Amino acid sequence: ILIIIETISLFIQPLALAVRLTANITAGHLLIHLISSAALALVSVNIVLSSITLIVLFLLTILELAVAIIQAYVFTLLVSLYLHDNT
Repeated sequence: ILIIIETISLFIQPLALAVRLTANITAGHLLIHLISSAALALVSVNIVLSSITLIVLFLLTILELAVAIIQAYVFTLLVSLYLHDNT
């Protein structure tokens, strides 16, 4: 029974890593899309508020770039650890 549990564990680790990476990427893209839609809708109402929203969008894009770099590092580190455990 221990062999079955260990085999399941080996298959779950990459799946959990993929789900985590996908969730982080999707959340960032969704937030950027929502804020850019709000900025576009505010252009006709208030140009100053729309400009502030665009500045926030630009800062969020920089944050997302930093998160992407960190996610790539964590992904590479965890894949390396998972492969090291299996050899």
